[in-house]
Amino acid sequence: MSTPETGFARMSDAGRQLEDAGIDNGRGDAKALIAYAFGDRVPRYALMGVLKDPLPEDVAARFEAAIAARLTRQPVSQIIGRRAFWRHDFIVTPDVLDPRPDTETLVAQALEEPFTRLLDLGTGSGAIAISLLAERPQAKGLASDLSAPALEVARRNAAATGVLERLELCQSNWFCAIDGQFDLIVSNPPYISASEMDALSPEVRDWEPQMALTPGGDGLSAYREIAAGAADHLTPGGWLMVEIGWQQGPAVSEIFRQHGLEDVSIRHDLDGRDRVVRGRKARIGAKTGQSG
Repeated sequence: MSTPETGFARMSDAGRQLEDAGIDNGRGDAKALIAYAFGDRVPRYALMGVLKDPLPEDVAARFEAAIAARLTRQPVSQIIGRRAFWRHDFIVTPDVLDPRPDTETLVAQALEEPFTRLLDLGTGSGAIAISLLAERPQAKGLASDLSAPALEVARRNAAATGVLERLELCQSNWFCAIDGQFDLIVSNPPYISASEMDALSPEVRDWEPQMALTPGGDGLSAYREIAAGAADHLTPGGWLMVEIGWQQGPAVSEIFRQHGLEDVSIRHDLDGRDRVVRGRKARIGAKTGQSG
């Protein structure tokens, strides 16, 4: 009688299968998915110990289903249903963008400025607004999205993170249903140009919501709409900050200046690429000025 295959062997086989299918870091994905298959019954630190034995039948079935999903190029975050971002885990579904480390640059930049009233346009999972409110317990926020399913994901994340009482959710096409003024407006809008879509990985192109990825055309139309409406919704001295594609810094900065924003600047992510454009509404009685 043959010895049952250990969990290590099942995980290694699955990793090779993923990499043979052209998936980068297939072994890392296999490890994440086998941890998911065990669920809460095994802490992550104890995983290596239990993999010396054969997988329980239910765990093996869950793991094989997860590997099959990954082979279709479904992102790991969608399979396991969550993604770590900033200081929290966020629920992820096919209705929202997968929160990415690059977007933490926007959170870090926003936290450099004081704010008590926040607006997050195109909130998706709510990762940006929720992360900011969790860091500023006296602040309140409004998070909008055109997608009702995305807003439900954001609501669940806000409840899980304990900020739901301070976060209003609103279905809106940019500023269309937004009233009031804010100290800080943030957004990670769709910015991939139509010509760039085919070059995206299948995990992004085929599994994430198209409306959150691209506005079509040159990829800049969302920035034009956001900048055009920002002045009416910012308090004097309030900041607008947006995530950008790494080649869009000069174009988005010019859009901000064209709409009267001051102190416009580009900030870089950890890889040194342009990632955030900032600009603010003039203070009352202040002299105007801009920076590159």
